[in-house]
Amino acid sequence: MNFEEDNSVEKFGENIGYIAAYFSFTTILYFVLTLAKKLPASWTYLHIMLITFSIVLVGSAIKRLLK
Repeated sequence: MNFEEDNSVEKFGENIGYIAAYFSFTTILYFVLTLAKKLPASWTYLHIMLITFSIVLVGSAIKRLLK
């Protein structure tokens, strides 16, 4: 008998949640910076995505180091 729980669906949902939160945060940040006219004229949504993704990578690295 196998009494271990299958957590694959929970992990999938958690990952989808993180991805949705990332895109929501990035989109809101882009619109706030655009409306406040704080972005350089040549910057696009991709630039903000790269900045927020680099912050995510640094945060993940710190989390792994402190484990």
